[in-house]
Amino acid sequence: MALTESVPTAAPPAHEGILRRQSLRESAARTYARSLPIVPVRARGLTIEGADGRRYLDCLSGAGTLALGHNHPVVLEAIRTVLDSGAPLHILDLATPVKDAFITELFATLPEELAEKGRIQFCGPAGTDAVEAAFTLVRTATGREGLMAFSGAYHGMTAQALAASGGARHTDVVRLPYPYDYRCPFGTGGARGAELAARWTRSLLDDPKSGVPDPAGMILEPVQGEGGVIPAPDSWLRRMRELTTERRIPLIVDEVQTGVGRTGAFWAIEHSGIVPDVLVLSKAIGGSLPLAVIVYREELDAWQPGAHAGTFRGNQLAMAAGRATLAYVRENGLDRRAGELGARMLARLTALAAAHDCIGDVRGRGLMLGVEIVDRDAEADATGARPADPRLAAAVQHACLDRGLIVELGGRHSAVVRLLPPLTITDEQADAILDRLADALTAAVRTTPGPMGPSPTTTRGISP
Repeated sequence: MALTESVPTAAPPAHEGILRRQSLRESAARTYARSLPIVPVRARGLTIEGADGRRYLDCLSGAGTLALGHNHPVVLEAIRTVLDSGAPLHILDLATPVKDAFITELFATLPEELAEKGRIQFCGPAGTDAVEAAFTLVRTATGREGLMAFSGAYHGMTAQALAASGGARHTDVVRLPYPYDYRCPFGTGGARGAELAARWTRSLLDDPKSGVPDPAGMILEPVQGEGGVIPAPDSWLRRMRELTTERRIPLIVDEVQTGVGRTGAFWAIEHSGIVPDVLVLSKAIGGSLPLAVIVYREELDAWQPGAHAGTFRGNQLAMAAGRATLAYVRENGLDRRAGELGARMLARLTALAAAHDCIGDVRGRGLMLGVEIVDRDAEADATGARPADPRLAAAVQHACLDRGLIVELGGRHSAVVRLLPPLTITDEQADAILDRLADALTAAVRTTPGPMGPSPTTTRGISP
């Protein structure tokens, strides 16, 4: 009987083992890791390199956290300076030179009305902590309990922040209609839809039989990010400011994702000219590290010591990185640059939508852009909207990853492809992002069957 020699098999690549162990060890609640099965090992600017050697253009940017992209030199230098200085890294809410410099830089970017008579509270590591602090603040200041929030909103994952978000159930938060041109809740869209949304809010507040008590505050996003990249009309934002001012209802604006130049202004409220009573900030203000604050009018400062605290609210590295980021964006006009480049990218996305019948809508402000993917075989409703197609959107995301482009999905049905590139991208990089997205879209349409089978065409008027 002949002996056979076994042939050794090659070990699987190391990154595959990491991914396998992640799926076995980590929670079923993990999110980004499911749709982005990569193992990043190096990153700079817009680019991430995976453990498998592949390079990706990152249009997720830590869900908007990385205003300057990955490992920007001014951020790294700020962190090294603190580390080399021997300064304490953990100081609770004690005063330090690093903290003082951060607050000074932050206040230099705020609307004058808020900067002159504002107070700041450091809330802990995440935006949801700042949202919770804002709710505690306005409830203490007004002596009231109720809150007003908007359909499609997302404010965080802690109890009260989640209760004020669009997916909440069985809460006492009053839900109001948010203007949404493509899927207008009133079936009109445009200025008329925004006007009706404002009237609805006024009616609830003025009608003694509406069942809505005077709230402690109203919270809104100038652009709903997770809700599908939906910019609020400036005129509607001004109406909300008028309504809340007239009724002495504190207005809380959540700029966790829109802040630090993302929308083409340093703060998204600048587009409409409103000044809120409370501004909620996180993500980019920490320069890629965890940091969250609220800035609010001094007359609201009625809470007692310890009313809202957090062990890690004194993150010195985040304050140093944040100060460097705020200063770099301000000094280099990256907010204006985001507005200009975002407008060009939006124009190109609009042209892409004209060629692809699976794109229902493109929208955004600055470098916060969204492409809504719809069922190309379905009939449009009376307003011209067609049903969302989350399966095709997921296929587009997967095809993007195959082409070295990282994008996220959002919106009511996870059918909006979201683009959140760093504010530092070049024109050439912006073109590369859109080229890869266009190619991925065509490939996804070609290979993803619709509800009634494969689509006979990939784009309008173009044969496969």
